[in-house]
Amino acid sequence: MNLPLADSPLAGLLRERNRRARLLIVDDHPVSLKLAQLTFAAHFDVITADNGPTALALCQQQGPDLVLLDIDMPGMDGFEVCRQLKSNEATRDIAVIFLTAQADEAQETRGLGLFAVDFIAKPLHAAVALARINTHLLVKLQADAIRKLVFLDGLSGIYNRQFFDQQLVVEMARSVRNGLPLALILLDVDFFKRFNDQYGHQAGDDCLREIAAALKASLRRPADLVARYGGEEFACILPETDFSGAMSIARLLEDRVRKKFIPHAGSEVDGVVTISLGVAVRNGALLNQAADLLAAADEQLYHAKHTGRGRACGRLLGAPAQP
Repeated sequence: MNLPLADSPLAGLLRERNRRARLLIVDDHPVSLKLAQLTFAAHFDVITADNGPTALALCQQQGPDLVLLDIDMPGMDGFEVCRQLKSNEATRDIAVIFLTAQADEAQETRGLGLFAVDFIAKPLHAAVALARINTHLLVKLQADAIRKLVFLDGLSGIYNRQFFDQQLVVEMARSVRNGLPLALILLDVDFFKRFNDQYGHQAGDDCLREIAAALKASLRRPADLVARYGGEEFACILPETDFSGAMSIARLLEDRVRKKFIPHAGSEVDGVVTISLGVAVRNGALLNQAADLLAAADEQLYHAKHTGRGRACGRLLGAPAQP
């Protein structure tokens, strides 16, 4: 079996992401699970689960591109796993292919009604299964690319406010569910109106593009997100980041923008463009609404701007997590 040709659409999409496709195989039979893992390990990053709850947890934590899902499992069957995946905003775009040893019209009708993309008969015919998986991966990654374009800000090239609002809700739910910290940074450009007035709106647009590029380059983890929040404001979502880590990142962002050395004669902070940042970190059970985290970050941004600008101020919300 071979991977798609180097010039195929699927191979091109995978190169753009700079990683192999991630495949989750779910089967309660150890021999079948191991055989499927060995079959596809050369072609995909393979993770496995032997029951429905574990599969749901892995989809939340690792975001596979496609799930090969056995239907007949004790406790939670494949249909229920698929239903829960498709009802969750964080996992609904994962492609699902059912594995079954007893495919019939009723099963296929039910599975397709749950928005599975295909059925593969067991035992697996490796070449046919790989061809089907590649076909559905291509469709899935093309859809991801289209969604990404919809959620990109036309000026800066980073994510827009709509995508930020959506992801903040998703990450807050994950933080609450897993008991892990979640950090949010709001920032804006100091004296940006003066910059536009002095240098013109075209220079202002160029300035925002440079800042967006600096922010994006500074956030290196795949889960970290930077978005244009509006006007000269930006926002960063940092999952699983504690207060100390979030403040370190905020100071790094401030330093990176300052060291772009974009001239700003009208600034009262420095002779170059600077940013002010507000940091809020959820680290306990006392806060579980995205709007509250956003309000706390906005409050800290206001504090940074009224205590000198060109700095980061932050607040830890909730009691420290228990070990």
